[in-house]
Order: sequence, then structure tokens, then C-alpha cells
Amino acid sequence: MVLHNRVSARELKARLMAESFRRITLSFYQYAAIEDPQAFRDAFYEGLQTLQVFGRVYVAHEGINAQVSVPEFNLESFRGYLDTISFLRGVRLNVAVDDNGKSFWVLKVKLRDKIVADGITDPTFNMQKRGQYVDAEAFNTLVEDPDTVIVDMRNHYEYEVGHFERAIEVPSDTFREQLPMAVDMLKDKKDHTIVMYCTGGIRCEKASAWMKHNGFSRVYHLEGGIIHYVKKATEKGLPLKFHGKNFVFDERLGERVTPEIISHCHQCGRPSDRHVNCRNEACHLLLIQCEECAERYQGCCSTACRDIMQLPEEQRRKLRSGSSPKKRIFNKSRHRPYPLV
Repeated sequence: MVLHNRVSARELKARLMAESFRRITLSFYQYAAIEDPQAFRDAFYEGLQTLQVFGRVYVAHEGINAQVSVPEFNLESFRGYLDTISFLRGVRLNVAVDDNGKSFWVLKVKLRDKIVADGITDPTFNMQKRGQYVDAEAFNTLVEDPDTVIVDMRNHYEYEVGHFERAIEVPSDTFREQLPMAVDMLKDKKDHTIVMYCTGGIRCEKASAWMKHNGFSRVYHLEGGIIHYVKKATEKGLPLKFHGKNFVFDERLGERVTPEIISHCHQCGRPSDRHVNCRNEACHLLLIQCEECAERYQGCCSTACRDIMQLPEEQRRKLRSGSSPKKRIFNKSRHRPYPLV
């Protein structure tokens, strides 16, 4: 069996749109010792491909991190397959809050040094010495306590469109930047109760261990992150303490949690929480763009990119030939004025 994709993205997207069955977007992770990540990766790819699963999976010596799209008719078989793997038996599956079933169109299972890039090089760091879980009900109680410090361990662009009440932003583009920043920002609060959260739990779980490693003792993290919290709070009729949109790293770029729009278009400043990537392939800047600006700039981040997109494809190809732009994200602290000039 071929253990990687050989079909073009265009064809794969067409196949996805032609499917007559429903898909469910799920995410899960597990910190566990994987002795041979390559062998595990190959076997896991084969198992998921058999079940027609799409998605993005990272495998490392420290465990697995997965966001997948599963055919609804294969959901129980998928759960059964995970249960055949000892450290994934009974693993919590976070079901997407706002799911159109089109989150992924290809399966990618990749090897990584870490399942979440953290920049930690300290050999004495122990992931097993992490903070305690809190469920949705306990989290709501802690949010009401003014002495509790609520820390958002997601990137600045995730926080911008939605976050929990009273949550502190650690303003950065990456998790590896956030860890030392969080320690420094909270250095005077080591005697406080600290509760950390993220999208699905994987980042805040590691962050809680890092905080304890750095001398913080009363550290907690939200079980299953925002996704699991919303599910459980809704089931139990609890008031939602999260407001706005939950950013996700798939084609949806966000799932609606509450109706409020708490962010603004990066081009005109009107209320918007619609994340897009600039249509210019050589730019691909991630930004918030309202519908009006999307029409005005034809899906681009600026007039310059709009002008490039009006060139013939061959000319655009020449302009981007030999360039491999890094992931670009609009950051309000670095882009002034907004990039519509």
C-alpha cells in the first residue's frame, strides 16, 4: 500500500465535494512514549486510509496530535481502531463545534520532533509533572473568582476572534514564544491559582507542566480545551464563558461559539472575525477581512497583491519563482497602519 498521497489537491477537493455522505471533524492527542515513530506513522496511515479518514496527524517520540475528518458511517470503526492502540484506548475525541464536514480533503501523517513545537531544551523538564485538569463546571467557578488568573495559551490571532472572560493574552505568533513569555508575565503571581486553556488541550497541558517546572504550584488546565468545554457546558446547560469564535487550523479557519463579533477587519476596521489567507499565492498572509473588503480587494490583503492577481498566471509564476515565503500572519503590533495601502 502507498503510504502517502499522490493525487493533486484540485482532484482531491473535487472528490470531497462530490461525496454523498456526511463527515465529522474530530481532534485528539495523547502524550505517550512512542519508541519507533516511523513504524507507528506508517501503520497509522494505513489504518486511517482504510477508513477513508482525511486530516493532519503529527507523530513524535512524545506522542500523537491529530485533527481528522471521519465519514460518519465509519465513526464507530474509527473508535474501534484507536482502541486497538494501547495508549489511545479510550482517548477523548473532541468533536468540532461548528462543522461543515469539509475541513480536510487529504490524509497527511507526518513525523515531528515534538507533537507541539515548544522550544524546550531543558533535559530536566518532565511532561508527567503537569497541572490538574478542570472540567467545564469547575472552570466556570474559577472564572468567577477574581483571584484566579486565566491564561490563553493560543496565538494572538486565535485570541483576537474569541476568548474566555478575563483571560490574559500572551501576545505571540507561536507556542514556543509563549512559554517563556507566560513565565515572565506571571512571575509575580506564583502564589495565585492559574488556569490555562487552548483549543483542544494539547498546548495548555504542556504549558501547565512548564509552569510547574518553573516554580508555579497551583496550576490547572482546561480538560479538552475550548472544544470540549463548549460541548460539556452546552450539555449541562452551563453559561458559556467563552465569547466569539474559536479559531481552528483547517479549511474552516474558525467555528462559531457565540454570536458576538469581538474583532475587526484588518483593512477597514469594521466588526469582523472572518479569517482568510491572501489570494496572492506569493503572499498568503493570514488576516481578518470583512465581506466588503474581500470584494474590494478581490480576496487580497492589499492593492499591491490585488494588482499581482490580475496578471496572467505565467507572469505570476515567474514573480514567485524561486521564492518560498514563510507562514505570514497579520499582527496588529507589527502592521501599522492596516495593510490596505
